[in-house]
Amino acid sequence: MRSLHRLTDAELLEETASRPKAFGVFYCRHEQLVMRFLNSRCRDAELIADLTAETFARALEGAARFDPVRAQGDSAVPWILGIAHNTLVSSIRRGVVADDARRRLGGAPLALDDDALARVEQRAGLDIALERLLGDLPDDLRGAVIARVLEERDYGEMADQLGCSEQVVRKRVSRGLARLRSVLQPGLE
Repeated sequence: MRSLHRLTDAELLEETASRPKAFGVFYCRHEQLVMRFLNSRCRDAELIADLTAETFARALEGAARFDPVRAQGDSAVPWILGIAHNTLVSSIRRGVVADDARRRLGGAPLALDDDALARVEQRAGLDIALERLLGDLPDDLRGAVIARVLEERDYGEMADQLGCSEQVVRKRVSRGLARLRSVLQPGLE
């Protein structure tokens, strides 16, 4: 049996039902990215912690539904960031952090002391590095990744706006994500 740390995101999510520790590895792999993403939008440590917990609770509930074919690869980064985005938007609409998935899973409300809040701020405060990584991408790839992954725009809409085919847009997103992955996870390409 292969080490969980060597599995792709898709494999970890598939293994979650039979090996719960697989989701723990998935969580550790993507927690900081999700926190950075949320920090770039709300900059409140308690809110980031609550939204991160709800994001991963929703991901745990939906782990069996992750489709690597639809995701165009084994990386679940766009999927988990999409969940984080939807969790944030839902919470903004409601005026409170949604905790539906955590309650369904039997999770207790978060109670953070000053040390825990400092750790959240430290983990989430590195969004400058993400911005730098995105900034290192060529304009066409950066725009495609931001539009598709962070803004969750449809490929057809992006193609219409750019005046090119959906195939070209998909290729730009794929190449952009591959470049980011090669920097974030060297040796896995």
